[in-house]
Amino acid sequence: MKIEGEKVEGIFEKRLNRFVASVKIDGTLEYVHVPNSGRLKELLTPGARVILQRALNPRRKYPYDLIMVYKEDTLVSIDSTLPSRLLASELLEKNLLELDYDRVKTEVTFGNSRFDVALEKNGKVFYYIEVKGVTLVEKSRALFPDAPTERGAKHMLELAEAKREGFGAGVFFVVQRDDARFFSPNDAMDKNFGMALRAAADAGVELYAYSCRVTENEVELLRPLTVLL
Repeated sequence: MKIEGEKVEGIFEKRLNRFVASVKIDGTLEYVHVPNSGRLKELLTPGARVILQRALNPRRKYPYDLIMVYKEDTLVSIDSTLPSRLLASELLEKNLLELDYDRVKTEVTFGNSRFDVALEKNGKVFYYIEVKGVTLVEKSRALFPDAPTERGAKHMLELAEAKREGFGAGVFFVVQRDDARFFSPNDAMDKNFGMALRAAADAGVELYAYSCRVTENEVELLRPLTVLL
């Protein structure tokens, strides 16, 4: 997936709230939008090199989005909207799942949840997919979530329900960096999510995890990761 628009490098100063941070660009302090509500505490540290994307709307309150950050030599995408768009693009190209479908839908309601993607055949949805972006990696192991997520656990249980009702169901963990080899639920951060994910797997929900190759101008799926529950 191409990352369009003007990009500039900056130095991270501090996070003011979930969605706003201060960054120095060529020595000038700027307030920027952070498109990720996760904690990101291991990434957004004072002095970290970050990549900013200039907003297309000149009237927007914050002129830049903080879309990537360097963790030592690893470039990490932190845009939480990117994984579902990336996966939908790959599914449109039929690069991932060996399923017979003729349409990829996004933001599809099931029960009390809205899943990121659904696959259709002959006008009927037969497979639901939830996509989770992952930025935290420790000792080559990608971990999700990096903050408690009741919504994430709910999605896992809804996928299990979809499976019980006869639909196909899967969850994709898109690790937005290239240095992971395994994926596991982050039980230390949110044991309820880990329990919900394991319950979904026991119900037949398919689990996928992929690392990504990340550059300033492109993010693409790199390799499948071993899922360790």
